[in-house]
Amino acid sequence: MDRSTRMPTADEIAAINATHLIETPIRPADLLFLFGTREDVALRADTAARLWRDGYFRWSIVSGGVTPGSEQSECKLIKAAMVEAGIPADRILEEHRAMNTGENVVFSLPVIDAALGLQNIRSVICLGNTWTARRYPMTLHRHWPEATKMLVTVDSFATPRRLWHTDAEFRRRVLHEWDKITPYKAKGFIADWPVA
Repeated sequence: MDRSTRMPTADEIAAINATHLIETPIRPADLLFLFGTREDVALRADTAARLWRDGYFRWSIVSGGVTPGSEQSECKLIKAAMVEAGIPADRILEEHRAMNTGENVVFSLPVIDAALGLQNIRSVICLGNTWTARRYPMTLHRHWPEATKMLVTVDSFATPRRLWHTDAEFRRRVLHEWDKITPYKAKGFIADWPVA
């Protein structure tokens, strides 16, 4: 059985709501880190543009490679949507090779360092899919513990986030990501975040 199709217990729902689908207070940051996707690109770009207009970041990086069935990288598609939404192109750093969350971080850090200097970036807002949630900053924290991380997530589900388990597709996506946390920590792919 594919574990991501299971119906979670009440305890598991509570644990996911409390520890995985977390929200953090957002304050102005040095960098917005957009993790690549093909899901909800316009929503992600619009959210980034709102954060830009509200003064929440000075620089951003978009990371994502070419996925099967496409000739353009996720980075190229997302950056174009961000520029169309009003973010200046020269404020968006690009990483075009990453094929997973770990590569998003590993391949982006040298780009950030070359353009801005990692030592100059003290705070980062991670922006990505709701169902992946804390795995974004956990991955970033594994490779870049010095920077303060914040988290903003988006999705186009009509189902409220706290009721994710009542929508079959939302539930499948959340459980698929939730089930990665323990093995990824064991393999050293991610690190505990937020740090208690």
